[in-house]
Amino acid sequence: MRSRAGKGRNCMGIKNSDDGNKKPFLYYYIIVLLVVMVLNALVFPSIMERSMEVPFSEFTAQLDAGNIKEAYVSSDNTEIVYSLKPEEGARPQWSAITYKTGNMVTEDELEAKLSAAGVEVYTKQIPHKESPLVNFLMTWIFPILMFVVIGQIMARMMAKRMGGGNAMTFGKSNAKIYGENETGVTFRDVAGEEEAKDALKEIVDFLHNPGKYTKIGAKLPKGALLVGPPGTGKTLLAKAVAGEAHVPFYSLSGSDFVEMFVGVGASRVRDLFKNATENAPCIIFIDEIDAIGRSRDSRMGGNDEREQTLNQLLSEMDGFDSTKGLLVLGATNRPEILDPALLRPGRFDRRVVVDKPDLNGRINILKVHSKEVLLDETVDFKEIALATSGAVGADLANMMNEAAINAVKNGRSAVSQKDLFEAVEVVLVGKEKKDRIMSKEERRIVSYHEVGHALVSALQKHSEPVQKITIVPRTMGALGYVMNVPEEEKFLNTKKELEARLVELMGGRAAEEIVFETVTTGASNDIQQATNLARAMVTQYGMSEKFGLMALESQENQYLTGRAILNCGDATAAEIDKEVMKVLKDAYEAAKSLLNENRDAMDQIADFLIEKETITGKEFMKIFRKVKGIPEPEETPEEENGLPDTEHLKAEDDAAGAVRESEPEARPEHSSESEAMDVTEPAEEKQAEDTPSQE
Repeated sequence: MRSRAGKGRNCMGIKNSDDGNKKPFLYYYIIVLLVVMVLNALVFPSIMERSMEVPFSEFTAQLDAGNIKEAYVSSDNTEIVYSLKPEEGARPQWSAITYKTGNMVTEDELEAKLSAAGVEVYTKQIPHKESPLVNFLMTWIFPILMFVVIGQIMARMMAKRMGGGNAMTFGKSNAKIYGENETGVTFRDVAGEEEAKDALKEIVDFLHNPGKYTKIGAKLPKGALLVGPPGTGKTLLAKAVAGEAHVPFYSLSGSDFVEMFVGVGASRVRDLFKNATENAPCIIFIDEIDAIGRSRDSRMGGNDEREQTLNQLLSEMDGFDSTKGLLVLGATNRPEILDPALLRPGRFDRRVVVDKPDLNGRINILKVHSKEVLLDETVDFKEIALATSGAVGADLANMMNEAAINAVKNGRSAVSQKDLFEAVEVVLVGKEKKDRIMSKEERRIVSYHEVGHALVSALQKHSEPVQKITIVPRTMGALGYVMNVPEEEKFLNTKKELEARLVELMGGRAAEEIVFETVTTGASNDIQQATNLARAMVTQYGMSEKFGLMALESQENQYLTGRAILNCGDATAAEIDKEVMKVLKDAYEAAKSLLNENRDAMDQIADFLIEKETITGKEFMKIFRKVKGIPEPEETPEEENGLPDTEHLKAEDDAAGAVRESEPEARPEHSSESEAMDVTEPAEEKQAEDTPSQE
C-alpha cells in the first residue's frame, strides 16, 4: 500500500518522533534477569544455602549431647554430613545450616553410636533446599512475568474495543488510508447519479488543474456533503472521487471518533487533520457523519464527548488551508439533524443530493452490475427498470445477483428475462412458499380477492395495467398479489389517479363482501396503504374540499422513514380523521359498484385463477374481453412476443383502460404482513414484456 507518509511515520501516516528512544519490553526484562542471575551466583548462595566443615571431635560432642537431628554417611565411610536440631524458642529459619566432617571410626562403631543417639540416618545425601535460582524464579520472576503477560493481553483487548492498536493510541486516528490509485473505483463504476457525478467532477478537476481556478480567484470547496437514501451509492461516489483525483484517501465512519473516554474523539479529529495536512493534497471521507454532527441541543442534555468532537471538527475545518488541496467529504441520510454550524458555507460548501435513480439511471445501473454476468438475448433492461421504480443501486445489484442464482438453479448457462423478473418478485414479495397448502375455501377467497383488485384496475381509466395475478403464497407474508406495471415514468399524480388507486386498493375487500357476504383479515395491507394515501391527500396534497390548501402534516426523515408529523390541534386532527374515513368509504362504495356491475367477469376470471394459480395480464384481459363481448385487438409485434396488453379497454361505461400512473410520494413502498392476502406492487413505470405464467 502506497502512502505519502515519510520517514518517521507508521503505516497510517502517524509521526513517531520518539521511535529511536523507545526500547521494547523484552530489552528491560533481559536486563532484570541478568541482574538476578548475578545476585544468585554471588550473594544468594551465602544467604540461602549455608554449610560449614567442622572437626570430628565437634561431631562426637554434638552426638553425645543429643543435638544431631539427621546424618548422612558417604558410601566409602569417609565423610559425614549432619544437621542440628533447632533450639527451643528460636525463630524458624528458611534454610538450615549443614555440617561436614571426616569419619575417624569404623562403619560398625559409627552406626552403633548414631543408633544409640536416635539419629535418623539417610542412605542418600540429606535433602537440601531447592536451588536459590529456581526458588527465586518460581517465587518472584514467574509470577511477575505472568501478571505482565496477562496485563498486556487485557490492555490489547481493551484497546481493540476502544478502536486503538494499543492502550497508548486511544487518541490516534484509525482512519483507513488508501494510496493514490488504491480505491479501485472510478466514475465509470458509478451509474444512475449523473448530476451528483457532475458536481464532484468539478472538484476532481480542481485537484488536477488548480491553476486555471486560482488564476481567476476561485478556491477549492472545503467540503462536500453527500445526502440521500441508503443504498444510493454515497460511499461509492466518495471512493470514485479519490480514484479519479489520484490523491491519498482517508476513510472512516463518524462512530470511529466517539469512545468511552472524554476527549478521545477530539484528539482523533486533531490527529486526522494533522496527518491529512502533512499528506496534502488528499481527501478525508467521513461516512455517517450524523454520528458526530448531530445538532447541539442543551435542552435535551447533550453528550459532552460528542459535542467536544463536533466542536473540534468545526475548528479543524475552519483552520486548514484549502489551497493545499485538502477536501472533506461527508455522507449522511439524515441531513436534517446535522448542526447548522457544520452545514454553513466555509465548512461544507456543497450539498450533493444522491437520490433514487430515475428510469435511465436504473437502466445504467443494471448495465454496470451485469458486466460480469452472462446474459442471453431475451434480456431487456428497460422492462426491468420499469418494473422496479423506487429501487436504489443496492436493490438493483441484489436483483441482478438473485437473477444469476435463479439461472444456475434452473440449469441455464445465461441469465434470461424470466430470471430477472423472478428476481424482482423475490426482492419485493419474497420466494414462493411451495410447502404451504391452503384449503379449497381459502384458495377461493384469495382468488376472488386478487381478481377484485385486477378487475377494478381494468375498469378504471386512470389505473395501471395488470401484468400478473397469482395466488401462490410468498415468504414475506402475502397469500397472493397483483402486479401492476405503469406504461411510462411519471413524477406527478393527479387527483383522479390517486382516487383510482384508492378504489383499486379497496377492490379486494369489496370482492370478498360481494361473493362471500363476509370479510377476512386478508385486506390488512390494503387498508394500511389506502389509509396512508387518503391521509396524504387530505393533509399534504390539498385534495380535500374541507381543508383546501392547508398543510396539516410535514415529513420527517425525508431519506429514511418519511414519517409524517401533524401540525394542527386536537380538534383539527379529529376532523382530519373524519375526512379520511369519508374518502375511504367513497372509494369502497365505488369498488363495490364496479364489481357488482361486472360479477360475471369476476366469477370466470376467479375460476380460471384457481385452476392456474398464476395468470398473466394478457390472459386476464382476454377473459375480460370475452365476457364483455369486446373484440380482441390486433396483435402488435410486442404482443406477439408475449408482452402485456396495455390497450385502453372499454367496459359497459366505455371507461375501462389501462393507464394507471405512479404516485411516488403517495404510494408507500410495498410492505408485507403476515395476514395479508394481497400485495399490490407499487410499480410506477411501464413494462412491455409479460412474465410467463407460473403453474
